[in-house]
Amino acid sequence: MYDASKDPLLQPYRLKHLTLRNRILSTAHEPAYSEDGLPKQRYRLYHAEKAKGGIALTMTAGSAVVSRDSPQAFGNLHAYKDEIVPWLRELSEACHEHGAAVMMQITHLGRRTNWNKADWLPVLAPSPVREPAHRAFPKAAEDWDLERIIADYADAAERMQAGGLDGIELEAYGHLMDQFWSPATNRREDGWNGTLDNRLKFTFRVLDAIRQRVGPAFIVGIRMVADEDWDQGLSRAEGVEIAQRLVAAGQIDFLNLIRGHIDTDAALSKVIPVQGMASGPHLDFCGEVRAETKFPVFHAARIADVATARHAVAEGKLDMVGMTRAHIADPHIVMKIAAGKEHEIRPCVGATYCLDRIYEGHEALCIHNPATGREATMPHVLRPATQKKRAVVIGAGPAGLEAARVLSARGHAVVLFEAADQPGGQLRLAARLRRRSELIGIIDWRMARCTAAGVDLRFNSYVGAEEVLAESPEVVVVATGGLPNTEILAGSALAVSSWDILSGDAPIAESVLLYDDNAAHPGLTAAEMIAEKGAQLEIVTPERFFAVDVGGLNHVAYARCFDEHGTRLTINKRVLAAERSGNRIKVTLGSDYSERTETREVDQLVVEHGTLPLDELYFALKPLSANLGAVDYPAIIAGRPQETEANPDGAFRLYRIGDAVASRNVHAAIYDALRLCKDV
Repeated sequence: MYDASKDPLLQPYRLKHLTLRNRILSTAHEPAYSEDGLPKQRYRLYHAEKAKGGIALTMTAGSAVVSRDSPQAFGNLHAYKDEIVPWLRELSEACHEHGAAVMMQITHLGRRTNWNKADWLPVLAPSPVREPAHRAFPKAAEDWDLERIIADYADAAERMQAGGLDGIELEAYGHLMDQFWSPATNRREDGWNGTLDNRLKFTFRVLDAIRQRVGPAFIVGIRMVADEDWDQGLSRAEGVEIAQRLVAAGQIDFLNLIRGHIDTDAALSKVIPVQGMASGPHLDFCGEVRAETKFPVFHAARIADVATARHAVAEGKLDMVGMTRAHIADPHIVMKIAAGKEHEIRPCVGATYCLDRIYEGHEALCIHNPATGREATMPHVLRPATQKKRAVVIGAGPAGLEAARVLSARGHAVVLFEAADQPGGQLRLAARLRRRSELIGIIDWRMARCTAAGVDLRFNSYVGAEEVLAESPEVVVVATGGLPNTEILAGSALAVSSWDILSGDAPIAESVLLYDDNAAHPGLTAAEMIAEKGAQLEIVTPERFFAVDVGGLNHVAYARCFDEHGTRLTINKRVLAAERSGNRIKVTLGSDYSERTETREVDQLVVEHGTLPLDELYFALKPLSANLGAVDYPAIIAGRPQETEANPDGAFRLYRIGDAVASRNVHAAIYDALRLCKDV
């Protein structure tokens, strides 16, 4: 029998004068929900939801920038603005109302940004060493730069305190502060480099200025790299010594530890691991530093499940454990743990759709929780329907299962038809690649919720309009997905699809050309399976750069695989035609930029061009429906119920979702289902 009072994760933790109600925090990250650089309603509701869900501490921003010559790189908050203070008060009050502490991470990005935005000021760093990820060539910071930035840190800290926050955290991994620490980024020949005292001078000047402004009681921590884990960077020995010196100086209240460096996508993926990588890879390291410093230690790095988090605290590796992406997937983790309902936690599957969107200039969204970041219009907790209805859902991919979950959770009687013998649709295919196998958690969680809610699940059921109407439905949701669209070139009959490769229906040949005219995960997943099989592979794409719709963190695993196996990558080329050439296939390539063509001879041609909707059932049911299949777009955007009445003789409302509408992605499919079904 589970006893919450004895759970290591649920024990309170005393940090200076502040009692944190449990051991779980969401570490600093920038979801890019800011407006004008300020944490307005969307930002506030996002963090307040985690507070409602029982989290002890939500560390906001990632990071809030203290100076105007540190322009936002990820939608960062503007800590240099006085206007931020009233918005901080609303944010802190919203979190405090639900019992959570709230702090903010502040920084100067140094070289980790770009100059061609905001005020067009030069990017600066300790030395003119370019960061590959953000590509700016920085100026070497002058004394007058450092003096004003030190003052900016103090001003920003004072604003955070005036905003009612419980504390702040300084960012020192890959940003200006630790750029002074690392031999990789500090090549100065003056008093800001050389000995560790010199390299730490900027850090201690900042801390002195902050303490003079906010006083000794205000909580100030640091999220710091304690080992850059490469031969050019900060060593473990020096990193731990820096931690010890910071502790001994008595100006900080906690260490939030990082191991690794973040100047390239490949390096960043070791700091922020994605699916297919180890869980909690730096826990032992953090435990060692905690033992050597005897000081409060926080940490987050792919601690996605409760068991790993509990282990980290119980074994004394961490004082506070960060479950950051896990809370993007489910902001109510702590509430469910305390209620003995861990099995109901929506899992983080490591897809890292959230962070890849941020790094590609978009806002953070969870691959399978579309309510995150949309708290103003989308519910995390579904309210019961006022009138219970009979609903039929066709298709048990992510869209159909989400529709069935939402409808059944609200009390409707749901029948779900699926033509295959298993649920999952395209996700089940994607999860066949071992590295991406965690994706099946999206399906498994929904199946468990549907089963618990009593959904009538009917597999091996290929149904037409007659079978649907026999259920006398009042609501019908068509989530039949799509089929691969390979007929985009002359001789397309010679091609197989990425689905054929992933399912095993098409054995992988010795030499393969994969034409990826989608530039997203489906083609690359198939390509990785082909490369791992040992085939000679060329990937051809008409895009001007590789894998347009795959973000940097997910790109790493694909790029590593293709590089290790010698895969040839060809951009700016289209496959125009395919024809037989003996036992092989001759493929003709052209481009949008000239009339020149070239050919390849291969054993197998794979085409990835998205899907075409399986929509026959929808169009058969459309004239019989009350809304004639119409969706009120202003209502759906605003999160209001659908009330379109176009056919007085219609007996049911009809909706089409996911790839049954058009080829998109998992998030879009699940979002379709939630926003249409939450008000039925």
